[in-house]
Amino acid sequence: MAKSSSLNVRVVEGRALPAKDVSGSSDPYCIVKVDDEVVARTATIWRSLSPFWGEEYTVHLPLDFHHLAFYVLDEDTVGHDDVIGKISLSREAIAADPRGIDSWINLSRVDPDAEVQGEICLAVQMLEDVRGHCLRCHVLQARDLAPRDISGTSDPFARVFWGSQSSETSTIKKTRFPHWDEVLELREMPGPPAPLRVELWDWDMVGKNDFLGMVEFPPQVLQQNPPNGWFRLLPFPRVEEDSGGNLGALRLKVRLTEDRVLPSQYYQPLRELLLESVLGPAEEDAASPLAVLEELTLGDCRQELATKLVKLFLGQGLAGPFLDYLTRREVARTTDPNTLFRSNSLASKSMEQFMKLVGMPYLHELLKPVINRVFEEKKYMELDPCKMDLGRTRRISFKGAPSEEHVREASLGLLTGYLGPIVDAIVGSVGRCPPAMRLAFKQLHQRVEERFPQAEHEAVQSIGNLGQQLGQGKELWIAPLHPFLLQSIARVRDFLDQLVNVDGKEEAGGPARALVPPSVTVREGYLLKRKDEPTSLATRFAFKKRYFRLSGEMLSYSKSPEWQMCSSIPVSHIRAVERVDEGAFQLPHVMQVVTQDGAGALHTTYLQCKNVNDLNQWLSALRKASAPNPDKLAACHPGAFRSAHWTCCLQAERSAAGCSRTHSAVTLGDWSDPLDPDAETQMVYRQLLLGRDRLRMTFLEDSNVDPAPEADTEKGSCSAMEGACPDAPAQQREAAARLLKVLADLDQAHEEFQQQEQGKVAPGSFRP
Repeated sequence: MAKSSSLNVRVVEGRALPAKDVSGSSDPYCIVKVDDEVVARTATIWRSLSPFWGEEYTVHLPLDFHHLAFYVLDEDTVGHDDVIGKISLSREAIAADPRGIDSWINLSRVDPDAEVQGEICLAVQMLEDVRGHCLRCHVLQARDLAPRDISGTSDPFARVFWGSQSSETSTIKKTRFPHWDEVLELREMPGPPAPLRVELWDWDMVGKNDFLGMVEFPPQVLQQNPPNGWFRLLPFPRVEEDSGGNLGALRLKVRLTEDRVLPSQYYQPLRELLLESVLGPAEEDAASPLAVLEELTLGDCRQELATKLVKLFLGQGLAGPFLDYLTRREVARTTDPNTLFRSNSLASKSMEQFMKLVGMPYLHELLKPVINRVFEEKKYMELDPCKMDLGRTRRISFKGAPSEEHVREASLGLLTGYLGPIVDAIVGSVGRCPPAMRLAFKQLHQRVEERFPQAEHEAVQSIGNLGQQLGQGKELWIAPLHPFLLQSIARVRDFLDQLVNVDGKEEAGGPARALVPPSVTVREGYLLKRKDEPTSLATRFAFKKRYFRLSGEMLSYSKSPEWQMCSSIPVSHIRAVERVDEGAFQLPHVMQVVTQDGAGALHTTYLQCKNVNDLNQWLSALRKASAPNPDKLAACHPGAFRSAHWTCCLQAERSAAGCSRTHSAVTLGDWSDPLDPDAETQMVYRQLLLGRDRLRMTFLEDSNVDPAPEADTEKGSCSAMEGACPDAPAQQREAAARLLKVLADLDQAHEEFQQQEQGKVAPGSFRP
């Protein structure tokens, strides 16, 4: 039985942050860490003490993660960025409420002694001889320790305490991955049984040593089950200091989703019910799984559910019927066409997620040239006088700072220069729009026309009235763009008419398929590449700029996007994709791709990304693409083999075993996530459980009636219907009973697998 875990994180905004700049303001940004690994960085909000970010991330994680941390920093053009404060949330705190955390949380001061990370490997023995009791602590090694020195490393040593006795290991210089392999013996002194405490410190020649972390074992553990293995380092126990809001606060939304996914055959009955739902009448449906889900789900869960359902039906080739089912229900209960799809209904959320999942490659291809140009030119643009920052313009004037009028005129020219190519690209892209999307739009257009056939209720009404609506809103500062928008209306209407003018012989959504075909490029861009081979070149010259493209089959690269000759790495050869310590090449944002050739030899390619977010996205994309590969590495070197040793652990053998755990399970959720029908159906099952009691009360007179006393589905349905509510139609009563029977079977399967994990029952005692 597979297990899955994911964090949905939204960094909303900050308030009352302290001023770090001489101007009396700050330039804040957030870094998000999971177990001390950076997974995201927000944008910098310039000159603000109450920044709004509104950035959202989904992080797929291993089940054994420990904590989530948010660091707020002030970006400085010169020197190091200033740390403002942090928020740390334990896994237990996040999981305490299934709805997650949604609140303002005060920032706390960053205490260096609490910033510990990594693990230590110990083997402890309790011995007794003629001299009395003896504790033998074998300190083998440590990994992923916090860097305490300016070089990005530490000089670690271990100190062992047992009662009044203590002993130390030697100091290993310039490494975060020390290998001691030293045995320390301590004799028991008179007194009560004492715990064992092992502390790690960074040795400093000048000043006091820096704390790296500790582990502690009570006397009972030492006697009954002496420690032997890897142990996570912890900070010194202390009371969490509340800054009282002096460092400001962040508004965060965090929700943890953890589940156990059963083998595929257990979900087949529920999948069949879901597929039957979309092929039946939608308007009067009240007891099918989809009808129940539509009534139950609210808020954030509705978007997540919509994503899972769209993926599930895409995988079955029935995305079109699914969207049509929801559209028919939405249209049937709408009396005013002006409110159609205005609410966050399951229909609107599902269409939104369908467009993201199916249309994202099309959107990227369409708008990439203009978006790249915007980022490359880095021009300042702002029409809103309330947000205009005259200090950020680069205009050179002998008359002093530019006026608002000058900034407005320059911004208008830049905006129209960007918007023109964007509109041209969109209206000329009918033939490039995915057929599945065009068929879904045609289906939607037809359903709305059938419900509101009057001429005044055309589907493109809002676009047709755009000319009359301009100037009537509150944002009058956008008026200079009105001429451009007015001349684009006819072109956009013509584009929409062409978009839905498509043959409807094939169902929208297309045949059953992978969400992203293996040949489709899921990520591309320039990276700096270095091959792991001995070289006499200096580090900066060993990295060459190359344009990379990643698909499900190949990681290819060439000198430029247009270059015909390219080299490639088969994705099937990838065994690990990991970060590289900055000290390995004295360069930031470097990752490594470890591959295995046909002879079994490992090869490493080092790639430098342009920033931390680019690094995280490439790591995630490569890990997801290589997820099905066998023989993945459990450990690797986060450094490089240079000057006859590994820069991370100082081992002298190039073939030495990896010193750090790999993180193949840590990925960012996005549109390219692979389809997983079992995990998607499991999430649907969890949502349906919330409506089980309501379903019983609506369609069964006695809520205590057992919906599934028989193993056979049909017999179970008939038995459940004996207590059915007489007001419910027989067909709906039968549908409700079938659904309750399926849910009961899944309950039983989950209970059996849980008992298997606890060793209470033998495997295979229950079959679907």
